[in-house]
Amino acid sequence: MFSLFYGLWKQIFTKMEFHVLILGIDKAGKTTLLEKLKTRYSNLEGLPPDRIVPTVGLNIGRVEVSNAKLVFWDLGGQPGLRSIWEKYYEEAHAVVYVVDAACLSRFEDSKSALEKVLRHEDLQGAPLLILANKQDLEEAVSADELARYLDLKKLDESLYTFQGVSAFDGLGIKESINWLIDAMERSKRTESLRARAGPGVI
Repeated sequence: MFSLFYGLWKQIFTKMEFHVLILGIDKAGKTTLLEKLKTRYSNLEGLPPDRIVPTVGLNIGRVEVSNAKLVFWDLGGQPGLRSIWEKYYEEAHAVVYVVDAACLSRFEDSKSALEKVLRHEDLQGAPLLILANKQDLEEAVSADELARYLDLKKLDESLYTFQGVSAFDGLGIKESINWLIDAMERSKRTESLRARAGPGVI
């Protein structure tokens, strides 16, 4: 009887852990986003934007939001580093793809990198949150404009969304994370990753 009650208690009160990849080409604002998330959702003070350097390899951030623990893997976006992205796909519950919405000259590179991500079989069924970052800048295009450019009609609409954000001042961050958690909780991918991890894993 005790084990039954303990199992129920654990299910109700233990927060579910999700692994989320933060991808995008270099200078899109991925690490600035991670630092803003740490500042907003944990007791840690994130690095100020002027002290953030390009990521070579991986940054990890852990935050708790309502009933979920989120582990973010922020991967370097320079051309020579993108080949390591796929080493993390298999364990990821979802992908946050960050685009510098104020730099139109790099949209094609960003689109090409995203298409390569979406073709990889290890990410099948993973929710995709695409952020049109740097909305604090006057020249930034909106999330709708970016959606038209990237043209993801081939994807199941329930698995992705576009959101205009500013990793610098926090605009749109809360709405983005709320969508992400909801999408992961409903995702069949989450079910399969949990089943693969075995019993007792939340």
